[in-house]
Amino acid sequence: MRKPFDSVGSDFASFVSLPPRPHLPLALLALLIACGPDSTTTDTAPHIGDSLGIRIVSYDDTPTRTAPFQLGTRPRYRHGANPGDYAFQGASVGRLLPDGSAVVYDMWNGELIAFSPDGVTHEVLAAEGDGPGDVRYVSGVFALGRDSIMVADTNLGRVTLFVGGSVARTISLPRSGGLAVKGIGSSGALLLATSSGPPRFEEEWRPGHMVRFEMATGALDTVATFDFMPRIPQGLQWNPIRALGEVAVADGSFVRTRSDRAEVTWRLPDATVTQIVRWQAEPALLTEEALGHIETEERMELRMHNPGLSDTQILERNRRNMAAYYASVGRPMPLFGSLLADDEGRVWLPSYNPGGEFHSVPPYMVIAPDGEWLGLVQAPPGFRILDVSSGLVLGAEVDEMDVVTVVLYELIDEPRVTGLSAAPCD
Repeated sequence: MRKPFDSVGSDFASFVSLPPRPHLPLALLALLIACGPDSTTTDTAPHIGDSLGIRIVSYDDTPTRTAPFQLGTRPRYRHGANPGDYAFQGASVGRLLPDGSAVVYDMWNGELIAFSPDGVTHEVLAAEGDGPGDVRYVSGVFALGRDSIMVADTNLGRVTLFVGGSVARTISLPRSGGLAVKGIGSSGALLLATSSGPPRFEEEWRPGHMVRFEMATGALDTVATFDFMPRIPQGLQWNPIRALGEVAVADGSFVRTRSDRAEVTWRLPDATVTQIVRWQAEPALLTEEALGHIETEERMELRMHNPGLSDTQILERNRRNMAAYYASVGRPMPLFGSLLADDEGRVWLPSYNPGGEFHSVPPYMVIAPDGEWLGLVQAPPGFRILDVSSGLVLGAEVDEMDVVTVVLYELIDEPRVTGLSAAPCD
């Protein structure tokens, strides 16, 4: 089998201790992107202050400027729709390597796919299973060098180092607390956070945990707690439009959001809060019109997976499955979707879609590491960003026929004068 990466070897000791090296990025969640043509703005300057050593950046409204970067007008390649391409069912996680090759996980096929830099050829790097080099549910892929990637598998409870397309080593992860690897801290430790848990609980919000894990020693340290999941509203069997608390890693630090609050918090791996950005925003209310496409897709999926059911049975199941959605009409929706972070420490907040994150998510709200609101980023309908590196943007796109393709764009800058001019802090 052809190796999908460079044949240059990697020392596994660097995987365990991860000392600072010029080619080894410390912020490995790299998701970024593009914009519309107008970059002018009349947004007011933020209020900037300090509270017990924490930088506070506050906006009196939701800035409306357009971000100063965009996707190229045509993709460099599109893989998944041509004869001989890999047949994707659902691309959930992806990562670009320094040479422009890519690794993408298909959660429905249960396979990790490696692509050549031009997107023409592909290989199955890991298939579904329990053995060495197999995967069950990949929650994160991280590039460690020219030919080395670290694959975090939540279901198998381990991280696997692939070098040159082959397994170099595996390390067990903590199996309790529903933890998933979010990135690598500035000291080289893995940074984990709660990503799953039981749906029923008594508290208003189920707490989650931010955790630092030392791979070399197995030491586990809980850094902080956060609001992870809200209680299911009374009268509903489940909560179809719930807000969530989520964690990413940007530039070696935890970044936290709660999607019903217009706020982002930065926290070092040693638990120190360094910055909070706040703005004013009013949530949109769920409408019946917003549920039309969800009901149609739900009915199509029922037909696909249950070919023996009659039309009457399909409609009845569809009605039961949509009951919680329609019972939620008029309730406020989250302000944004799942939190993203890029290799420059920027935070990306995709638009919320009641159909879920695997549907169309543009535009993105983008915030710089110093709290400056960079603006809105547009993308083609159905395009969801997976990764950005070296001026390239990797994403998954779903067309009107539900065909899933992996697409690579160039990232094009549109220079504009920016700067954080502070207004007096109250």
